[in-house]
Amino acid sequence: MTEVTLAEAARLAALQEMRRDPRVWVLGEDVARGGLFGQYRGFLDEFGPARVVSTPISESTIMGAGLGAALVGTRPIIEMRIFDFVMCAMDELVNQIAKIRYMFGGQARPAVVVRMPHGIWRNSAAQHSQTLEGWFTHIPGLVVVTPSTPADTAGLLVSAIRSEDPVLFFDPKNLFPLKGEVAETIEPIPFGQARHVRQGTDLTIVTWSAITPAVAEAAEMLAARGISADVLDLRTLWPWDEDAVCASVARTRRLLVVHEAVTTGGFGAEVLARVVERLGPGAVAAAARLGQPRVPVPFAPALEDALKPDADKVVDAAERLVRG
Repeated sequence: MTEVTLAEAARLAALQEMRRDPRVWVLGEDVARGGLFGQYRGFLDEFGPARVVSTPISESTIMGAGLGAALVGTRPIIEMRIFDFVMCAMDELVNQIAKIRYMFGGQARPAVVVRMPHGIWRNSAAQHSQTLEGWFTHIPGLVVVTPSTPADTAGLLVSAIRSEDPVLFFDPKNLFPLKGEVAETIEPIPFGQARHVRQGTDLTIVTWSAITPAVAEAAEMLAARGISADVLDLRTLWPWDEDAVCASVARTRRLLVVHEAVTTGGFGAEVLARVVERLGPGAVAAAARLGQPRVPVPFAPALEDALKPDADKVVDAAERLVRG
């Protein structure tokens, strides 16, 4: 095991898979220079310009070229640089990549990985700090991956690159400096299996992506106040681990879902709804969601801090559920 940053863990996973499978290549803005966050540092020297392709600033072209390359048998990693830019390629992603297997009766294989660093990024404001992963869970045909640790990032990226399905990989860019251990040989982590962050009995807290460390900190604070939280990191939003969440809530009878995204229409609503549908309303004594208010992410650090969920806000929400 080696301790590396989350950004380096992703780099090592992509490096391993490009060495393992000559069909894997990467395209996007500035990838030949190593990528905006160093995700592809050294790739050009090792693999050359045929497999590390810096593109024009045209997200629709990048996405469309990646799909076309997948259809002729290669396995592209499509780098969107920052999540917000994917809006310029929504037709290619939503109408083509997500649907092409169905439209062609299974004859077309859109085996692409679309990497989209997302979430609040200090002083980056409304067009570079969005957290919209919930949009894509609504679209049939797409896998949605939202890791929060270096080990999970590495293992899930290996699974994504090997997948026959189109995978949207939401890198938590605010956690790129986070350090953790990663194995020398990175094994794939299956989609749809939550990580049990902490065992508890008083309430279940479900979370994912960049807000997970704050939730883990909140669980420590709650323990000091006599509240035992069972914390689950979903890791993937589609598929997501309904069984693990429902099993936890069946024990604790209280559920808090915490995400960095805007609360309104966020994936937390889906989690709460499915738990109530599966367990029945009588099995859930209390439930709540915690996320951002429905406002654009501001540039000013003080305003950014005011809207973003943090450990203190998680503690307050959890205490209201448990103590009433």
